[in-house]
Amino acid sequence: MDDDRRTWIRLTLLGIVSGLLAGGVVLAFRVAIEIGQRLLLPAGHGSNYEDLSYWLRIALPVAAGLLLGLLLDLLPRASREVGVVHVLKHLQAPGRQRLPAMNMLTQFVGAVGAIVGGHSVDREGPAVHLGAASASFVGQRLNLTAEEDITLAACGAAAAISAAFDTPLAGVVFAIEVLRIRYQVSRFLPVIVAAVVGAMVSRGVALAEPGFAVPPESLGSDWNLIALLLLGTATGLLAVAFIALCAAVAARTAQWRFVTTLPLAGLITGILALGTPQIMGTSYDTLALLLIDEVDLTLVAALVATKLIATGCSVGLRVPGGLIGPTLFIGGAIGSVFGLALAQWIPAAAASPGFYATIGMVAMMGATLRAPLAALTALLELTANPGIILPGMITVACAELVTRWVRGQKSVFDVLIDVQARAATLRMRKDASKS
Repeated sequence: MDDDRRTWIRLTLLGIVSGLLAGGVVLAFRVAIEIGQRLLLPAGHGSNYEDLSYWLRIALPVAAGLLLGLLLDLLPRASREVGVVHVLKHLQAPGRQRLPAMNMLTQFVGAVGAIVGGHSVDREGPAVHLGAASASFVGQRLNLTAEEDITLAACGAAAAISAAFDTPLAGVVFAIEVLRIRYQVSRFLPVIVAAVVGAMVSRGVALAEPGFAVPPESLGSDWNLIALLLLGTATGLLAVAFIALCAAVAARTAQWRFVTTLPLAGLITGILALGTPQIMGTSYDTLALLLIDEVDLTLVAALVATKLIATGCSVGLRVPGGLIGPTLFIGGAIGSVFGLALAQWIPAAAASPGFYATIGMVAMMGATLRAPLAALTALLELTANPGIILPGMITVACAELVTRWVRGQKSVFDVLIDVQARAATLRMRKDASKS
């Protein structure tokens, strides 16, 4: 057996191991969040932040932020980096850069504390880090090349997305578009295998849905194509505003200690949650209502603004959670606003609000992450409806064009990496001047 074939078989087997590890870690992560929510929230019901009293809507995220801030400030600076940004920085670094186990532990504990504490972040961004790091851990035990290490990290990330949303193909495309893993047949067979295994782990423990179900929808009248162009434009502008807010807050507070930034993020979220408590935590229970039209237009319009502000500030203030889920929520909410408004103005011609919410959900994710193909793939896998792809392509492409025209080709993760690089340079200059 030649060396190439031996390497190919070995990586494929490692892809299976990576998928099992990533799926297991994501499962443990979700269970830890659910246990925390059942212990802390009223009636022992997960994501039941709406039943919190007004003062607890502020006190809970502030207290969680304070505890996490104290913990993170005790850690070495290198061990505080978490999330998709952390994974990207290691994958883009020259030479062999493996994902440290300490950062993985920081991500697990930090994200559980932030989400249970009601911060407006998600579990999918941390899941990507946890999945990639768990697969990288396997590579550290073997004599792998730098390219093989990258392949294993891609396997873990794809398996994590697959396990989180039950979207194995979107997990593979995510590795290409977001993590920028160069496509090669020999490299991506292990990634595909890992994504399939991650989905099987998720289904095996009854976690085949991300917390919301997407009902079957259809376009209806061709007149709705015009509305989809408008929705794509609005979603692209929202993505621009979201990225700009994340970058501005991150740049302004890059030198602040976590004991300051995390309670501040909790305070902002808590104040906004006084009127819209649905923005606390992952918000998937409310997103599920958007998709089945059980919402009020006034409330949904308020949710678009408050979720965007709360999440943008939380990401900029370095809360150790993710932003993929919030982009889905914001996009679903703006789509629901379109659908509800059209249903009132032209009820005979408009598609259902749930249809627009479904399309807006993936358009916002694609425009923010610079991952239009991953968004469309997720749309197909979540809906199991090929008829929704044409409307989805129109809206996703329009949102992507608007975002690229205003902000260029960089995703929100690239923008945050640039902010961190400038902050590190400034810190080095200050240290040099002191010495």
